[in-house]
Amino acid sequence: MKDAFGIPQSLLVLGGTSEIALATVRRLVVRRTRTVWLAGRPSPALESAATQLRSLGAEVHTVAFDALDPESHEAVLGKVFAEGDIDMVLLAFGILGDQAHDEREPVAAVRVAQTNYTGAVSAGLVSARALQTQGHGSLVVLSSVAGERARRADFIYGSSKAGLDVFAQGLGDALHGTGVHVMVVRPGFVRSRMTAGLEEAPLATTPEAVATAIELGLRRRSETVWVPGVLRVVMAAVRHVPRAVFRRLPL
Repeated sequence: MKDAFGIPQSLLVLGGTSEIALATVRRLVVRRTRTVWLAGRPSPALESAATQLRSLGAEVHTVAFDALDPESHEAVLGKVFAEGDIDMVLLAFGILGDQAHDEREPVAAVRVAQTNYTGAVSAGLVSARALQTQGHGSLVVLSSVAGERARRADFIYGSSKAGLDVFAQGLGDALHGTGVHVMVVRPGFVRSRMTAGLEEAPLATTPEAVATAIELGLRRRSETVWVPGVLRVVMAAVRHVPRAVFRRLPL
């Protein structure tokens, strides 16, 4: 069970090699988390992440999980929950894609959508049902400010995150009063492997800063977390910029 400050004892990460996820897990392990499940495609990176977390004192397990294979999600995640209660599920998988390439190759664009949205809907529903069955827990969903308004530069990725964001909000409403807490996290540009080589956007942040915001959100039982927090105000303004003006902005 989570302590009085909302820190989970047990944690399942969907997307076990995500830099944001691992920064979050490290932070939570230092606080209180003792059992961690890292779910992802089997790889040296997944095993390396598990080894690093074990060195911090956590009991760490890895499990083969593929966002693009929703038919397997119920069986794979069911086995994890069968091992004992999970206090928190962190849904952290996703791909950025290559906008210019993906516009020319629709199959590649569909892969972005299937990973970021379809796979997340499947894994999110399976996890939510398991959390509801045990009667407690948090589902933390990594969304993005890219989903707040379509931009010419990344509308394929942004549309997938917009779908994920709305899904997570609706799921949170559906689970209200069940003991399950859903928190949507909306980071801006995060300096990570995924964004390496891209021009850095204003108000750029780091995986560690997102991890700090997630911990604070858990303590407060927040429903939405912006990283950095000022993006809440910025995006409130951006949403209302006339479209004819918005499409000419250097975003």
